[in-house]
Amino acid sequence: MSKLEKVVLAYSGGLDTSIILKWIKNNYDCDVVCMTADLVQGEEMDGIEQKALTTGAVKAYVEDLREEFVRDYVFPMFRASALYEGRYLLGTAIARPLIAKRMVEIAEVEGAQAVAHGATGKGNDQVRFELATMALNPRLKTIAPWREWDMKSRTDLINYAKENSIPVPVSRAKPWSIDANLLHTSFEGGELEDPWNSPGQDCHRTVTPLEKCPDQAEEITIDFERGNPVAVNDIRYSPAALLAKLNELGGRHGIGRVDMVENRFVGMKSRGVYETPGGTILAAAHRDLEGLTMDREMMHLRDGLIPRYAEMVYYGYWFSPEREALQAMVDKSQEKVTGTVRVKLYKGNCVPLGRKSPFSMYNADLATFEEDYVYDQSDAAGFIKLVGLRLKGRMQQSKFGGKDVEDSCE
Repeated sequence: MSKLEKVVLAYSGGLDTSIILKWIKNNYDCDVVCMTADLVQGEEMDGIEQKALTTGAVKAYVEDLREEFVRDYVFPMFRASALYEGRYLLGTAIARPLIAKRMVEIAEVEGAQAVAHGATGKGNDQVRFELATMALNPRLKTIAPWREWDMKSRTDLINYAKENSIPVPVSRAKPWSIDANLLHTSFEGGELEDPWNSPGQDCHRTVTPLEKCPDQAEEITIDFERGNPVAVNDIRYSPAALLAKLNELGGRHGIGRVDMVENRFVGMKSRGVYETPGGTILAAAHRDLEGLTMDREMMHLRDGLIPRYAEMVYYGYWFSPEREALQAMVDKSQEKVTGTVRVKLYKGNCVPLGRKSPFSMYNADLATFEEDYVYDQSDAAGFIKLVGLRLKGRMQQSKFGGKDVEDSCE
């Protein structure tokens, strides 16, 4: 690698990036500019700018990206109803392209030649950061210390931090790797590395354990416009404030906690615990409203592409032509997804109770089991005969040597 003068580091203030900051300075003999994305990580943000400067950064950016995160990343993904492997709402994955985008922008302003991240060589985040950087500015180099240094574990890093007087918020008593933002909190490592172990009681942050949830259910309403949530209980919020409100409501009722083993992009299985209270409520309400307002074939086409869209987010292809093209199709499908959903929250359950929309495709006159004057039931016989022709032909071919069989009815 050619001589570097300045590097922009995605800095969280945690174990990995605290050590990486000093390691880059020493090993590359260059200035380090830190960039911290404020996505509502909680107490981790306290004093983070000063901590970066004290650890050796020449400059520290603390960027409030909450509204951009929810408006331009979370909401588009939720319009697509994306779920990775049917369960994961992609809380970590969807934040990475935004963090990378801001790193690239700061690198261009600061005249840096490289960006750096604290993702390990075993994880997905290295791919997400680096693919986003390549897509946005292929001239920038990437430094990934976990692929370069001789430290092999978080235990090595804890020891290194103590030897170099670097304060870190991780101990052997609570050794999880935690990622938090406005959409979710994830836990990995520690006792979770054995898939048979139950998560410890301390492995909670935003979702109340079911045993401690209120015994009284709570009903709320969510208003949507063109697939995006805009109001809760008739009060309009900004995107970030709306998600924060649903996190509060869902967390109180134990909603949105997932414990799963997933397939990482790099080829191994990984066990994680995810807390996504507000996102889980949004996903359920949005899906319910689509049932009322979306054309059947459009919905089925979009549904067939959900796994592909989710893979694009999980694998790090947010800034790719295929994701952008698919997003355009998704957004077209959402033009009439406007209305209100009434939802009950109770002990981990999020149950839609009612839905209404000015674009409702539901026709009570057609759907009724009572007598009606708009649907001739005898028409169904011809419909069934036509759609069954291929099934009839297949059986004739295999059983009757291609000879026609007479139609019969009962």
